[in-house]
Amino acid sequence: MKTVVSPDKKSLGEAAAAEAAAKICAAVAARGEARVVFASAASQFEFIEALLAHAEIDWSKVRGFHLDEYVGLPADHPASFRRFLRERLLAKLPCPPRSFTFVGGDAPDAAAECARLEAAVREAPVDLACIGIGENGHVAFNDPPADFETKAAYAIVALDEVCRRQQVGEGWYPSLDAVPTHAYSMTVPQIMAARSIVCVVPDARKADAVAAAVEGPLTNLCPSSILRNHPDCTLYLDPPAASKLKSPPAP
Repeated sequence: MKTVVSPDKKSLGEAAAAEAAAKICAAVAARGEARVVFASAASQFEFIEALLAHAEIDWSKVRGFHLDEYVGLPADHPASFRRFLRERLLAKLPCPPRSFTFVGGDAPDAAAECARLEAAVREAPVDLACIGIGENGHVAFNDPPADFETKAAYAIVALDEVCRRQQVGEGWYPSLDAVPTHAYSMTVPQIMAARSIVCVVPDARKADAVAAAVEGPLTNLCPSSILRNHPDCTLYLDPPAASKLKSPPAP
């Protein structure tokens, strides 16, 4: 895993977006389309804004996939990740993507929804996964101890208190009691199956998780530590997020 520290959040987003745009364009050139997973979180604001500025991306040849969503949450809820991606990404594209597979958080049959998502994402390999790291070290909603061995592409997972408090801290919910206790999540093995991973992690509140992911033991108690095993993963940090690394790369 390559680690890059940018001078600030804006330049972090721009650096990550430049790599993501290059990967998307390379996939389109090689295979006629790019299959890209998108995260939806406050950590992705600058990245998504910067990615939208890359006019070289032919979005009509991009198939998008949704990383995770709360169980039972309607698409129009202010904290819905579907709403996040529709408003912050899809509504601002110069043209519609070839397809976009959203997680139906309020689907009536959770097992059927997981099967539908798995069938879609496994039609062909994912070219790029754009993700973040949670304050508890999670990737997607795979909270510790994460399942590193599952054969499923998507699963229903329980959200731990650290994860749920993060959602309150970011302003998505007014209180801990309002945060759902379960979510649909792309699994760790499915994320790791992507050809490339761009991981965007700003802010001091992520510093402990970053240090554990980069320099701690590789363990499902810090799910993001598994990213060190990926052959093409870049972790983009700002100085506050990198502040607890013993040997941070130079900005």
